Amino acid sequence: MSLGIRQSDYFWADLLKQVDWYRDHASPEVAERYVNAVEATIRELANAPGLGRPRFTDWPGLAGLRSWRVQKPYHRHLIFYRHDGKTLMVERVVHGARDLPRRLLQSPHEAEE
Repeated sequence: MSLGIRQSDYFWADLLKQVDWYRDHASPEVAERYVNAVEATIRELANAPGLGRPRFTDWPGLAGLRSWRVQKPYHRHLIFYRHDGKTLMVERVVHGARDLPRRLLQSPHEAEE
């Protein structure tokens, strides 16, 4: 049975920021393929939420987060989520090379250094 899916405002801000980047630096087609890969990965997680590994168990505010890679060729991006057996709550989508704890605690609307 597939979990219900909810996406946080931060997830949407992360996604839109990355889509804009791909559109501006690659092409609208690449941006569309990115969205499709993220959506497919979220559906995969809704069907098997245990795929992702637990992350940041000792970090206040991040405990309980799991991560799973977006489908190739966008696999350097990670989807961060929680689930409770009924709902998959997608929290963020972030490039894996970032300072993840800092970035995950930071608003996606803050300027990056």
